[in-house]
Amino acid sequence: MNLCMEGGVKMDFRFTPEQEALRKEFTEFCKEEAKSAPEGWIGGLAAEETDEGWAYHQSVVKKVAAKGWLCLPWPEEYGGKGHGPVEQLIFNEVMAYYRVPAIPFHFMTVAAGIMVYGTEEQKKEWLPKIARAEINWAEGLSEPNAGSDLASLTTTAVADGAHYVINGQKVWTSGAHRADHIFILARTDPNEPRHKGLTFFINKIGPGIEFRPLIFMNGSHFYNETFIDDFRVPRENVVGKVNQGWYVMMAGRNFARANIAFAAGGKRDLEDLIEYCKETQEGGEILAKKALVRHRLVELAIDFEAALKFAYYIAWLQSKGKDIAVEAAACGYYASELNLRLANTAIEIMGLYGTVTRESNWAPLCGKFQDLCQWSSGFTIAGGTTEIRKNIIAWQGLKLPRD
Repeated sequence: MNLCMEGGVKMDFRFTPEQEALRKEFTEFCKEEAKSAPEGWIGGLAAEETDEGWAYHQSVVKKVAAKGWLCLPWPEEYGGKGHGPVEQLIFNEVMAYYRVPAIPFHFMTVAAGIMVYGTEEQKKEWLPKIARAEINWAEGLSEPNAGSDLASLTTTAVADGAHYVINGQKVWTSGAHRADHIFILARTDPNEPRHKGLTFFINKIGPGIEFRPLIFMNGSHFYNETFIDDFRVPRENVVGKVNQGWYVMMAGRNFARANIAFAAGGKRDLEDLIEYCKETQEGGEILAKKALVRHRLVELAIDFEAALKFAYYIAWLQSKGKDIAVEAAACGYYASELNLRLANTAIEIMGLYGTVTRESNWAPLCGKFQDLCQWSSGFTIAGGTTEIRKNIIAWQGLKLPRD
């Protein structure tokens, strides 16, 4: 791993005047939209999944779409702005910092797959709808026995005339209960090697799809189980070639792998915690006057700044057309573990008050850290577990032997 230098060219962490102008525009928009957030809004998936929070999410997303910001990295030929990874990251950072909902669920997974592998007919039909935020997607990827090892999935798709008939079970289906369309990765050829026998499907949700809620520890409903029973998908809704769906899925995954939301959102949460410590007494003494508290806050501040810089380094690598698999794994590991440490540190500082839920008037900061404490452990699993990420770093980055 050769950080901050690639091919002898050092990264310049300064933003261009054009990028600074974009940041200013994004910031002004977010400050204005934050004024219309529901009372007690703390951001995050749990907040967005209430009916009130979802309405706010949809309102903001429509405005973002109208400005063309959903399509910042899209080629201009598909209605995008033609910006690079750094500009996209600036947008993601600002939206996360101000806790403004931005990108619809799984937006880039489908859009990038269609742009890279879709037919001209699919591009004309689907991309304008996606760009206008007219579709809410459910994700049909992970299965009960195929999470980190996704290529071992067993959901099947069998050709039947002008359709494919899909059967199987998916889990951790994000946002499915709010969705009107679904994308599914299914096995179309059991005789092919694991990654090569998969096909990527998109379709409107209809008969044959059943969602069951998975309720989190904090009572929020974001994920679901999905049961697929003879779900019929027209052949024209296969994205890419049959048995090459793995590459379609990865096209979207490679668009946003820098985990800036963890870093930017966590930095904002840390700032709130710092203000809390400046204003709150324990045993007659302001918390911020306690050396141990100050030192813990300083450690977190340094780490969040490092996480932000790491994310921009990855975006810079992407802008140079470099492979970012190792760096993305490292940043994902670092940022997710850092948010877990932030949550635990906040609870330790707040004591028993930190465990009070957001519904209570006694909850500090509207229960933000009690909520984060229950969410953050899941962040170390979602999108690739800490252990999987460490393996990627060890095998590909450090060239260490496998077991």
